[in-house]
Amino acid sequence: MVHVKKILYPTDFSSYSNQAYFHALNLAETYGANLTVVYVHTPGTSGDRAYWRGQLEQVRPVNPKIPVTHVLLEGDPATEIVRYAADAGIDVVVIGTHGRTGVDRLVMGSVAERVMREAPCSVLVVKLPRGVTAPEKPFATQL
Repeated sequence: MVHVKKILYPTDFSSYSNQAYFHALNLAETYGANLTVVYVHTPGTSGDRAYWRGQLEQVRPVNPKIPVTHVLLEGDPATEIVRYAADAGIDVVVIGTHGRTGVDRLVMGSVAERVMREAPCSVLVVKLPRGVTAPEKPFATQL
């Protein structure tokens, strides 16, 4: 039997993350699970903590029966997501991916891939449907 009571949805406010959000909501509704929305602020990037806290607080399910918590972390995104998942006893992480391959993936790195490899729980990696394109830069870096 699948036991899903705590879902972690990390976001960078991009189209890729938004796609994962719908999967996280569906899981939360299906299993009656709590949803934690997390954003990891990387020091040295644009926007201060108050700005990102405001953006984070706007991510709310329409369904009021889904308990939601917002968490703002600071540091390396993959490291902080994995650490939070372990510390909070998360059952599943639902994360979006850009789906880069080859040299692009090696150069840019992949937060989703690192989370998948290092997380202490199951990880659902969500990509945009085939043929759907998104802006080159996530919202978080377009300030």
